[in-house]
Amino acid sequence: MSVIPLEDSLLAGKLQKLRAFLEGRRVLVGFSGGVDSSLLLFLAERFCSKVVAVTVDSVIFPLGEIEEARVFAENLNVKHIVVKVDSLKDPNFVSNPVNRCYYCKKQILEKLEEVARAEGCDLIVDGTNASDVEGDYRPGIQALKEHGVLSPFAEAGVTKEEVRLLALGFGLKNVAGKPSSACLASRIPYGSKITEGKLRRIGEAEKFIKEVAKIRVLRVRDHEGLARIEVGKNEREKLFNIELFEKIADKLKNLGFTYICFDIEGYKTGSLNLVL
Repeated sequence: MSVIPLEDSLLAGKLQKLRAFLEGRRVLVGFSGGVDSSLLLFLAERFCSKVVAVTVDSVIFPLGEIEEARVFAENLNVKHIVVKVDSLKDPNFVSNPVNRCYYCKKQILEKLEEVARAEGCDLIVDGTNASDVEGDYRPGIQALKEHGVLSPFAEAGVTKEEVRLLALGFGLKNVAGKPSSACLASRIPYGSKITEGKLRRIGEAEKFIKEVAKIRVLRVRDHEGLARIEVGKNEREKLFNIELFEKIADKLKNLGFTYICFDIEGYKTGSLNLVL
């Protein structure tokens, strides 16, 4: 095991708490392939007696995440299972209420419980961290509590920044530098119906913009056909190019957007929650 920055006694103490939560357990890790769940899987592989990583395949998640998750789990030599979840079958989710994430998470957790029983795991864990609990509006956390899912990072008080520091300390540079991600439904304003068409055009739009503009942090918010593009605040100047604007506009109109605009404030976590 690589050495973490032990000069940070607080962080070292939190790592010991994480070990105490995980050691000897037979766990199923809800594994998206993001920063938090990747570090959690890395630690679980070292501390737990049995580990199974489960990734959800659904139209609500950004393109390419499953393959990244597969490669990471394979490199750790951890059993990796992909389960399909049709989020659009739940009318509560599709209607897009303010607690949309609760219904989505509940549907996913019911599937994970089935896998956990079949694989002989006694605990489901996820990568929710202390910043998630204290920060933006996250109704999905209620579903975690109802299903008895343990969030080791949140329990140990590990913040998002500390997750990245731990990942760096263990030599997981690619994990530490990953931008935060979220399901594609989070790009659709509350009350606006969630459809497969909207989710797919959002996913394709983000994939295209990341490729042509070399953008890392990006959200394409879908306001009933108006695409509002948010990029990381330190990346905004990458889009200040007329030729690039035209390429993006042409592509997004071909995907079904009517109007395309650039949010001059840049990316804001949970920007659609500002109306709450």
